[in-house]
Amino acid sequence: GLPMVTWPLFAEHFFNEKLVDVLRIGVSVGAKEWRNWNEFGSEVVKREEIGKAIGLVMENGKEAEEMRLRAKGLSDDAKKAILVGGSSHANLIDLIEELKSLKLQRLNGYEHNEAG
Repeated sequence: GLPMVTWPLFAEHFFNEKLVDVLRIGVSVGAKEWRNWNEFGSEVVKREEIGKAIGLVMENGKEAEEMRLRAKGLSDDAKKAILVGGSSHANLIDLIEELKSLKLQRLNGYEHNEAG
């Protein structure tokens, strides 16, 4: 439920940063170079960039307040989704039911093949 300061390094971090940007729930420190998890890379993020990003999410201005409200709203929606009757809960139940159905079909097909 809080805005994020993103500092992507590798793997899916840059995609997550883009999502934070699109949802307008955070700011980037400016890292642009993808690297393997065990590499340091040549890019250096300057302390001024880090300070600026943190300042943007910590200030009391309109932009920061809107960012906090959006982040809180998304947090509330995510929590509702996992409650009984929520969309994520319902999707998980549907998946379990489908897997059980497939298992029964497989078992019934196996029994039918053995009998034949």
